[in-house]
Amino acid sequence: MPREEAQKSSPRTLVLMVASAGIGGTLQYGYNLAIMNAPTTYIQTFINDTFLERWNMQLEDYEVTLLWTIIVSIFSLGGLAGALIAGPMTIHFGRKKCLLLNNIFLMTGALLALTSRAAKSFEMIIISRVLIGINAGISMNVQPMYFGESAPKHLRGAVSLSSAVFTAFGVVLGQVVGLREILGSESTWQYLLASNAIPGLIQLLTLPWFPESPRYLLIDKGDKEACINALRRLRGCEVQNSELDEILQEQAESKGKRPRRPWELFADRSVRWQLICIIVVSSAMQLCGNDSIYFYAAYVFKEAGISDDTIQYITIGTGSCEFTACILCNLLIERKGRRFMLMGGFILMTVWAIVFTLALSFEHYTSWMPYISMGCIFTYILSFGMGPAGVTGVLPTELFNQTARPAAYMIAGSMMWINLFIIGMIFPFLVSGLSQFCFVPFGAVCLVAALFIGLFLPETKGKSLSVITDEFNKLNFKGQDKGLQSQTQAQYQLGEVCHSTAL
Repeated sequence: MPREEAQKSSPRTLVLMVASAGIGGTLQYGYNLAIMNAPTTYIQTFINDTFLERWNMQLEDYEVTLLWTIIVSIFSLGGLAGALIAGPMTIHFGRKKCLLLNNIFLMTGALLALTSRAAKSFEMIIISRVLIGINAGISMNVQPMYFGESAPKHLRGAVSLSSAVFTAFGVVLGQVVGLREILGSESTWQYLLASNAIPGLIQLLTLPWFPESPRYLLIDKGDKEACINALRRLRGCEVQNSELDEILQEQAESKGKRPRRPWELFADRSVRWQLICIIVVSSAMQLCGNDSIYFYAAYVFKEAGISDDTIQYITIGTGSCEFTACILCNLLIERKGRRFMLMGGFILMTVWAIVFTLALSFEHYTSWMPYISMGCIFTYILSFGMGPAGVTGVLPTELFNQTARPAAYMIAGSMMWINLFIIGMIFPFLVSGLSQFCFVPFGAVCLVAALFIGLFLPETKGKSLSVITDEFNKLNFKGQDKGLQSQTQAQYQLGEVCHSTAL
């Protein structure tokens, strides 16, 4: 079928598959970031009452804040565990089945959160947050991989980016459900924490009807017929020879090789700069402080001078900004490219961090200055959604081959969750300690990230893996002649085959 005709076909199955995977996947990450802001005071009171009832002990304010910070941030440690087990799970179970099995963690965590109040146990909330974090960690790694391997090349960026759209939608949904008029009241906070089970249930009912990743079926399972059937369903038309040939070429390159392990990537010079790029970008995505705004929105808006009564409604605007920005990024990524969107997002975030710092410094001199501060938060989040939020998850799919991809996602996911945990733990103290200068460190991170991307990350839009690899080899083998480069890569590939055979 000609390329133009294929692009005009209606891949309805692909669209529905994306919706099904996203609703129970990365939507959970955004949703569980957002819902913890509304019941802050109620859960802190619950913790204090529990200590008083059990041990007749009244906690100090800083002790309650510390326990609350642990409840919030333990989600990140769960996410780290999820990121680490996501790679082996995708290898053994496949992308689709991994997402389905992932709901075990979600449902168990939701049940613990629902019954924690009746059991008078804040420890159950902590365990629930760990399990929910594991669920989010797995979905944040597996879903972009599933999407990137299932989408046609001309839509690969947009489809992979939809993971970020679902994350942003989850944030908005969590903020809306967390309103006092819905589930954010003192009597219903346990239902709010358990409400994440509903998207998981939707995924369990719908995702089994869609095909597995075509690349997984052919390259990992060696089932060409199943791969062709999956491609036919996902494209809504007959399979293009060029697309099948590309997958067969990757299969030939991966033949005889077992899936790579994370530590093997660190020892492999041929992927050194690919690895550095995903580590830097994944770390910057969290160290920029954007997601911590959702954890601690009340702290940020109080610092900006916003009254307590209006904070819960303003926080919905933050999620709406990122959601809108992710949709715009989805529309622009195949036109402007990954590098442009990433650099532009980080540069704009640097600018808004500077303006926000100035606005906080002069808020006592002018009555309207708090509104400038609030506007800076919105534009900061908008800039994040336009670049880092969406493009970061696409990179491991485009920079690594099938054998290295699960390990690359494990490394990228681990960096993301470790840095989210660090920022989540220190953010409230950073806001109170640095006061009006609280966004200076975040602005510095954004500036460094933008410079790094501009210097070292090549554009990957519309390029095959072999072309992208050739561009990175200029950095990986800098100073070596082409003959030595080829010899080094051939030696590594021979060693991989021999090691695989020995195993």
